[in-house]
Amino acid sequence: QVQLVESGGGLVQPGGSLRLSCAASGSILSINVMGWYRQVPGKQRELVAVITSGGITNYADSVKGRFTISRDNAKNTVYLQMSSLKPEDTAVYYCNVDLIIVGTYLRENYWGQGTQVTVSS
Repeated sequence: QVQLVESGGGLVQPGGSLRLSCAASGSILSINVMGWYRQVPGKQRELVAVITSGGITNYADSVKGRFTISRDNAKNTVYLQMSSLKPEDTAVYYCNVDLIIVGTYLRENYWGQGTQVTVSS
């Protein structure tokens, strides 16, 4: 019913920048919260940043001032601009979408497939 397609991960040197994108498609009536999470092997998935339909944002303390989340409601797409990247930002990044399904009006939550971000010299 709903597909999330992530793009933009890769290898970058410390201090560099990357931009992640996540596009949602399918039987979507409306999208509430969109967000980015990350996970490293052996650790729990953690919140990176979220943004509401009204543009209110929330960031993990570890990325404040370096990462910026934004969304294009017309394209059902969320972005994560990452700057001043550090080796500890290395992780698989997942987008997450909280939305309402067309027809059923059910509220559902979806995860993207994940994209690897590696920060290394």
